[in-house]
Amino acid sequence: MHVHKNDMVLVVAGNALGKQGKVLKVFPDRNRVIIENVNIVKRHTRPSQKNPQGGIVQKEAPIHASNVMVICPKCSEATRIGHKHVTDPTSGRKKTMRTCRKCEEMF
Repeated sequence: MHVHKNDMVLVVAGNALGKQGKVLKVFPDRNRVIIENVNIVKRHTRPSQKNPQGGIVQKEAPIHASNVMVICPKCSEATRIGHKHVTDPTSGRKKTMRTCRKCEEMF
C-alpha cells in the first residue's frame, strides 16, 4: 500500500476533493485509510456508560486509498510514490525506501 500512517495526503477524487490531512489509520486488507478532518460523517449514538448523554457524534469515515496522493515532505507537492532498494551501511541489510517521483527524495 502506498500510504502509511502519519503521511500527509491530498484527496484527488470524491466528495472531499482537494482536502489535505494526516493519515490516522490504515486498513490494508480493505485498501482504505482514515484521514484527519476528511470525510466527516454523523453517527447517532444511544446513551451508554461511556457516553451517558448519547446524541449525534461526528467522526472520520474511511476513504479508498486510490483516491489519495502522498504529499512529499521536501517539495510539498502531491506525488506518486516510487521505490528504491538501499543497503543499510551499518547492518548491511537491504531495505526498500519510498521516493518522491518529482524530486527523488527518499522518505
